[in-house]
Amino acid sequence: MQQLLEKTVAAVREASGLMVHGGFEIMEKDGLENLVTSSDLAVQHFLTDRLAEILPGCGFLCEEEDFRDLAEEYVWIIDPIDGTANYSRGISDCCISVALARNGELQAGVVFSPWRGELYTAVKGGGAFLNGRPLHVSSRPFGNGLFCTAMSTYRKEFAGVCSDIIYDIYMRSNDLRRFGSAALELCMLARGTIELYFEMRLQPWDYAAASLVLTEAGGCIAGFDGNPPSLTAPSLVVAANTRASLEEILATVRRHLAELPY
Repeated sequence: MQQLLEKTVAAVREASGLMVHGGFEIMEKDGLENLVTSSDLAVQHFLTDRLAEILPGCGFLCEEEDFRDLAEEYVWIIDPIDGTANYSRGISDCCISVALARNGELQAGVVFSPWRGELYTAVKGGGAFLNGRPLHVSSRPFGNGLFCTAMSTYRKEFAGVCSDIIYDIYMRSNDLRRFGSAALELCMLARGTIELYFEMRLQPWDYAAASLVLTEAGGCIAGFDGNPPSLTAPSLVVAANTRASLEEILATVRRHLAELPY
């Protein structure tokens, strides 16, 4: 698996050359908030071609163009540019996210932010790394935790309950941040920069690779039911540096939300 990870990293680094500054087209998918650029498409096309060469017979679950083939033993889960809105405005908080699952279990993850110069990698059972250096979550308690979140940008009908949950957690934690890339925020949790995380609705490609980085760094991640978030369907996502803090976030979510609204 380590050799496969190295080949994946090489492919991701090469694909990042397609994330050009300027000169790309911007298109709407489902409204002004949900954008895709020509760079997203170019990166995805490159990666699906290259990763199919690296692992013949594999399947894919990708953000753009409804690219789904989940019937194979090995499935690549790809977000060609997580944080497209940031990318389209020249904000550095964006990344390429690639995970590999085998029979529904994550085996490897790569999150690369070329503009931040950050390469996060993880192999199941092998630890997590940032630019080759081992990662571990912080030991800060809930009350001193820095909290990353968002307001369900693509489903604004959930903004009210999101606001209630966010306020509840914010009032009992240190402070909150919003960077606009779920993958990077989860990786920041893995490196000990933040401690708490909540989003109402994410897709598997938003969190798959980063979730393995996080758990290999000693952190915790879950969906609404307390189990790991789905790798095939949208999920509410909570994450934390410790199990106690994760349970506190989940309890808060469930005070405001009896069941998932989707």
